[in-house]
Amino acid sequence: MKSNRRYNPKVNAGSMADIAFLLLIFFLVTTTISADKGILRKLPELCPPGQVCDTEINERNIFRIWINHKQEIKVEDDLITLDELKAATKQFLDNNGEKSCDYCSGISSTELSDHPNQAVISLKIDPMVKYELYIAVQDELTKAFYELRESYAKTKFNKSVDDLTPSEMTIVREAYPFRLSEADIVRD
Repeated sequence: MKSNRRYNPKVNAGSMADIAFLLLIFFLVTTTISADKGILRKLPELCPPGQVCDTEINERNIFRIWINHKQEIKVEDDLITLDELKAATKQFLDNNGEKSCDYCSGISSTELSDHPNQAVISLKIDPMVKYELYIAVQDELTKAFYELRESYAKTKFNKSVDDLTPSEMTIVREAYPFRLSEADIVRD
């Protein structure tokens, strides 16, 4: 007669923990974790003790950019678009106080920077500004400096920025230093 008992085969799970541990080690060793790069900026050096490092900046050499909570970009109290920011920055930096202002009607040539190596960009950001807009503004400012440095390298050395020697690149960077002052707008 047949038996109604069924045998349930037993699975030996003793080595399952070893296999799971080996797989975990394998994936940890072979996985590459990409690091966020962020925005590449060189921070100013600390002021040496005993020295006064505060310098007065002529108001005319400060290019004020505000990004408000409505995601609007204002340059010297005039609303501009993101597409106009690079041209406005280049004109402010490279005018040497001689050219008229094309990007806004309320600023005369006497209110533009004296010289590119004296100009400072002041960027004020509302805490509610979207990160994408902040990065886009940073990109436009960087493009403006890159294009000015590129044209300076072509004029002075008859080379592209990519072909410059380190000493030549230092001269180009000194002619157009990237001076950016960032601040959050404090909301009440």
